[in-house]
Amino acid sequence: MTLTLKLLAAAAAPALLLTAVPAAFAAERPDTARVALPGDVLPGLSAHAVRTGAVAATDRISVAVSLTPRDSKALDAFVAQVSDPASASYGHYLTKAQFAARFGRSGADVRKVTDYLRSQGLHVGTVHSGNLLIDASGTAAQLRKAFGTTLSTWKDSASGRSFYANDAAPSLPGSLGALVSDVSGLNSRNQLHHQAPASVSPHNGPGGGYTPAQIKGGYNVSGTYTGSGQQIALLEFDGFQQSNITTYDSHYGLGSTAPTVHKVSGGSGPLGGGQVEVELDIEVLNAIAPAAKITVFEGPNSDAGEVDTYQAIVDSGIPVTSISWGLAETQRTSSNISAVDAVFAQGAAEGLSFFAASGDSGSDDAGNGGTAVDYPASDPYVTGVGGTTLTVTSANAWSRETAWSGGGGGKSSVFTIPSWQTPVQKSQGGGKRQVPDVAALANPSPGVSIYSEGSWGQVGGTSAAAPEWAAFAALYNQQAAAAGKARLGFANPALYQASGTGFHDITSGSNGAYSAAAGWDFTTGWGSYNAATLATKLLSQ
Repeated sequence: MTLTLKLLAAAAAPALLLTAVPAAFAAERPDTARVALPGDVLPGLSAHAVRTGAVAATDRISVAVSLTPRDSKALDAFVAQVSDPASASYGHYLTKAQFAARFGRSGADVRKVTDYLRSQGLHVGTVHSGNLLIDASGTAAQLRKAFGTTLSTWKDSASGRSFYANDAAPSLPGSLGALVSDVSGLNSRNQLHHQAPASVSPHNGPGGGYTPAQIKGGYNVSGTYTGSGQQIALLEFDGFQQSNITTYDSHYGLGSTAPTVHKVSGGSGPLGGGQVEVELDIEVLNAIAPAAKITVFEGPNSDAGEVDTYQAIVDSGIPVTSISWGLAETQRTSSNISAVDAVFAQGAAEGLSFFAASGDSGSDDAGNGGTAVDYPASDPYVTGVGGTTLTVTSANAWSRETAWSGGGGGKSSVFTIPSWQTPVQKSQGGGKRQVPDVAALANPSPGVSIYSEGSWGQVGGTSAAAPEWAAFAALYNQQAAAAGKARLGFANPALYQASGTGFHDITSGSNGAYSAAAGWDFTTGWGSYNAATLATKLLSQ
């Protein structure tokens, strides 16, 4: 699966001699029936693609093996308490070591899985923090033996794009069935897309799109707070050119330092069509929180690359992440969603904030004439960010705001409504998670001013809105640190308890199936932020 641009202090299990592993594994469970992972296969493949052959037996493929958390109900309960401003546990986040000890798999469980993988000839890489994700790689023949499924090559009937996919659900020995929830990397069908209009309107100079002063003025960002001492992560599946960022920063006098690049699993490869959007993400963060330190996590655009990149961000402990890449829930496998959700749950338990673009196709995120929402914006541990059209005065103050027609929103087909969202439960929601939670400037007209690929232009999309909110979280964390308060962490419980205070409530506009209304709605959630008043409200909770 490829994403579209809109991802324990326990040590890895000790390596064992390959010749000893099969015997060790067989000694523990000598005769075990295999158990399938039914959600780990693309549905209806033959209806949309033509099989063209088999993956060569010697082709090497990387996979990410996700393990089920210990006591997931207790994990959900812990996150609910640690993220609730009304709880005595609020802000008492877990360290990586504490998370691993409490909710990760035991060392013995991890060894069972790694021993099995090695017994099938696979190379075992990193066992990530939390003891819930194991990287491995091997040939197609070794993967077929390990997971009991063949890999075929396919050609998409609509796009003509070639990809590979597993013919049947992967399976594992019964002794491992309860430990493993997903094997990412067995297909390359879908790529994540960046949630931004593909075209950038060119201009001679930065005259098109809102400037940093207009964005900060519209959202009442004080010059006192710049994100100093704070860190923000960006999840990306493409790269950028620092020269473009430097030109932008210099023109607006931002003084931002160059981002750090963290390449995951070899990185995202050569610069591609997502470069504009990556540079948009960085420049929007610099516009609002110019002193914050940015780390760009670049990973392969695949389902295994997605899981690994999110896990790398959680492993880093960076408090705030902006996500502009996603895919409709209906275009993913259920096990892939479960694997990514487990990473977000670990991040929430450790006090990390995730802000994800809700999509740029309105209420029809899948583009098939129905209604669907984008993932990961729909994840219950993520703050989904919708889109607006923002108008500012000549003095750069907020004037009015409407729902942008392209802003994603609606009800999840996967997740039930979380407890913190039930006070605003809508009848159209059918008891499911409702998206988005909040919103910000996204309409490409006016859009935001950026410098990319050697020229000025304006661009929009909810991929502009997500970093606008991530920047606010960094500004808030700066204020919270100065006041001796806990950082924001998983933001939704606190945002919903604010009950609209500190938000611009957006009551007009539509995203297709849904219309804006007073209070929370499916187009803009609670609305956009008034940075000063929302920060004050959150600090007082």
